[in-house]
Amino acid sequence: MTSADATPNVVEARGVTKIYPNGTHALAPVDLAVRRGELVTLLGPSGCGKSTLLNLAAGLIEPTEGELRWWGGALAATGGSGRRFGFVFQSPTLMPWARVAANVRLPLDLERVPRPDADRRVAEALALVGLEQFAQHYPRELSGGMQMRVSIARALVTEPDLLLMDEPFGALDEFTRNRLDDELVALWSARNLTIVFVTHSIHEAVYLSTRVVVMAARPGRVLADVPIAHTHPRGDAFRASAEYGGLCARLSGLVAAAGAEEAERA
Repeated sequence: MTSADATPNVVEARGVTKIYPNGTHALAPVDLAVRRGELVTLLGPSGCGKSTLLNLAAGLIEPTEGELRWWGGALAATGGSGRRFGFVFQSPTLMPWARVAANVRLPLDLERVPRPDADRRVAEALALVGLEQFAQHYPRELSGGMQMRVSIARALVTEPDLLLMDEPFGALDEFTRNRLDDELVALWSARNLTIVFVTHSIHEAVYLSTRVVVMAARPGRVLADVPIAHTHPRGDAFRASAEYGGLCARLSGLVAAAGAEEAERA
């Protein structure tokens, strides 16, 4: 066994299924392993179980069958150095009555981190997302893109090793979305993060990812696992390249096939 083989996956699903109490069969048996340092995107049509799988990876819900492992262990073993994770939701979910700094500090307040240490970590997190000048603003005073960066800062303030992101840029305009994609890749590289990212955008998936997992619905399952080998950072030249176009076309075909399967089952 090599040293690489001995390193446990950051998060791993083994034969995981999910059936909700109302009878919805959200996930068929899914096997997925995310290695340290990867930026893995879950891509597929609505209802294919992307968010369900992400919520399982976050420990927010439990599987009906199968097993989830984090760094080779159970959820209860996470939270210590090298085994922390953060979650970024589809909307910023900020407290409108609280200033930006207080919103970012919330996870540390819940952990009862001493205030001086918490304030230092808040300042560092805001600097990472370029919002250090907006610490005393209210969310209503920020653009949608800036509010999402506050949400990312709130996830980063816990100093996570694994960052789970549920379509965080889906409601933003294309210009803002492209800029935040670049900022996310820079954070991923600078902080040595492992990221699992959910999106409906084929173009975003190809641009961001080291690997794209395409999912099909009814019930949700992995249809394809596509590596994106081009090095980071990628930039506009990559978006204009034949390689990028070819990867987008390949994923578009896979997503179309997933949609056709769903239509046949309807």
